[in-house]
Amino acid sequence: MDESHLLQGARAFDPGCLAELYDRYSPELYAYAWRLLGDVHLAEDCTAETFTRLLSALRSGGGPTDHLRAYLYRTAHNWITDHYRRNPPADLSEDLSSADPPPEVLADQAQRQRRMRAALLRLTPEQRQVILLRFYQGLDPAETAAALGRPAGAIKSLQHRALAALRRLLNQEDAE
Repeated sequence: MDESHLLQGARAFDPGCLAELYDRYSPELYAYAWRLLGDVHLAEDCTAETFTRLLSALRSGGGPTDHLRAYLYRTAHNWITDHYRRNPPADLSEDLSSADPPPEVLADQAQRQRRMRAALLRLTPEQRQVILLRFYQGLDPAETAAALGRPAGAIKSLQHRALAALRRLLNQEDAE
């Protein structure tokens, strides 16, 4: 079922459409939240709250009229932003994962992930969101623009600046 029919069914509170909507988007929203939060429980809370907010908006006659996926990402991003406003990270260089340490075989990969997460958190919120939506979540430029409520040209420019800043941060860390 395409996104417009799925949204139409969700607006009618069709149980099948709501289940498909959740099954289709919850894994990628969870992955997005986990990348930004580094905590399984917070990522689960964010994902659940994103769908709760969608249902509340639909119930009151609001919510998206198109770009459902972008609307969900924007909602999740707002939840994450609110979380960090209430609980700012104490030290960006610390391991942000609450999971047990990975096996020794995966230590190098885990270190790269920590470095990348720390570098992403040092970007501006807009730069971080563009990188995550484009490269981690696979949204195309139009979907990313809709999720951020900005023109596609601005997204391309923001993406370019974000990649340059991320490269500088990672190179700076390598030099230290």
